[in-house]
Amino acid sequence: MTAAKPASRPNVPHFSSGPCAKRPGWTPEKLNDAALGRSHRAKIGKNKLKLAIDLTREVLEVPADYRIGIVPASDTGAVEMALWSLLGARPVTTIAWESFGEGWVSDIVKELKLKDVTKLHAGYGELPDLSKVDPKSDIVFTWNGTTSGVRVPNADWIKADREGLTICDATSAAFAQPLDWAKLDVVTFSWQKALGGEAAHGMLVLSPRAVARLESYTPPWPLPKIFRMTKGGKLNEGIFVGETINTPSMLCVEDYLDALGWAKSVGGLKALIARADANTKALADWKAKTPWIDFLAADPAIRSNTSVCMKVIDPAITALSPDAQADFAKKLVAAVEKENAGFDFAHYRDAPAGLRIWCGATVEAKDVEILTQWIDWAFAETKASLAKAA
Repeated sequence: MTAAKPASRPNVPHFSSGPCAKRPGWTPEKLNDAALGRSHRAKIGKNKLKLAIDLTREVLEVPADYRIGIVPASDTGAVEMALWSLLGARPVTTIAWESFGEGWVSDIVKELKLKDVTKLHAGYGELPDLSKVDPKSDIVFTWNGTTSGVRVPNADWIKADREGLTICDATSAAFAQPLDWAKLDVVTFSWQKALGGEAAHGMLVLSPRAVARLESYTPPWPLPKIFRMTKGGKLNEGIFVGETINTPSMLCVEDYLDALGWAKSVGGLKALIARADANTKALADWKAKTPWIDFLAADPAIRSNTSVCMKVIDPAITALSPDAQADFAKKLVAAVEKENAGFDFAHYRDAPAGLRIWCGATVEAKDVEILTQWIDWAFAETKASLAKAA
């Protein structure tokens, strides 16, 4: 006997962790004012790029003395700019507990070939012991682990009188979690995450301490053009008023401006965080009444409210091999996708088998609730097929 399908579908069935769902009410017509066919160096282009920076500062509540720049290659490009331009001046502590954090560690050790590196590591669903961070070192970490659903609970573990810089990949945290700017020297994120913008552009936020490092330290390795933030030993201020290093897509800029405008209209950062929290609560409520599912992060204090990762704990599934568990999760997601009831919410390829459901502010809680009904249906269907095949 097959399970009954839910009576309705999510209004917006997009639950990918990047690119993420567009903001509610978005249509292509919202981009009609884009400066298409115009130079980004022309007045209209520079004004829009500067507005994107100014609105970012306003919505994210970035301190006035922090610089904000639009840079190439999404969050990855922004992080790499920081690593290649700033590291090497002092020892480094890396903190990693999922795929992207591990990637930054690999770059630091294998590409930059830095020797004085202390790695604090934890597995998926956990967080390293942050009390072991050396405040004399530069610190590289992700605020929110996109592939594990684990975030740092706060920045209390970062010393106010630290000697090193903190370099924070905040791409799945910005606009959804409060960032403690006083504890952060470099913050990076991308447009396609929490505000559902278009991809390929990154944001780089620098504290005065980071600027001082840039102007006092020259790394021993060559820097590609798209990584260079100084001229003649001084910060290239143009980057931080919208004079981008390379040509941006003005269509993507317009889309980001639209997303920022929407963010302001719903109440700014506080409202965005509340929306993400409400979406995550919908999953917590579902988990509370569903015996076969659980969060990958057991501790609620470190559980993400954006890239929410969950695992199947049904004994019949956990008894399977890891590959078979991954296959089960993929089939479950595929069953929901076939019904156009939810897209792209399977686990990340390097992560434990399960689900990864984006709950950022552009998602509606009602849609999350409806998605869980479809997941229940798909679980029953997929498990029945597994039993039949056996």
